[in-house]
Amino acid sequence: MTDKLDQFVENLQQQIFDETREAFGEAGFQRWRNPLYRGPLADADSHARVTGECGDTMEIFLKFKDHRVCDAAYLTDGCGSSTVCGSFAAEMAIGKTPDELTDITGDAVLEKLGNFPEEDRHCAFLAAATVQEALNLYMSKIVSKK
Repeated sequence: MTDKLDQFVENLQQQIFDETREAFGEAGFQRWRNPLYRGPLADADSHARVTGECGDTMEIFLKFKDHRVCDAAYLTDGCGSSTVCGSFAAEMAIGKTPDELTDITGDAVLEKLGNFPEEDRHCAFLAAATVQEALNLYMSKIVSKK
């Protein structure tokens, strides 16, 4: 009985992996399996939290050094698609100046992914909107210090 159950679970897992790889592409699949940049940054210079129309919430943390993002991270309470998009958006922010951060759009995240299900594309726009909100909050802090 255990052998049959083990085989069923193994087959089911492989089917899930195959379907996810097909839907997300190889880069998205790898990030789904092993998300990078996940977790809060305790010493972040900016942090934003945005809830999308789908109900998922995304948080982006940005740490700046010499007017460039030196570290970034994300959190989400959403699905695997939100996790993948948050991970890529955080990665895209690293090394960017505030002006360059404005180039992080939903379309840019989708381009980085290369392949993504139509019904989940809104997750890329949520991730990008959260980066932009974190940038806005950071710039507000800079202006208020002057």
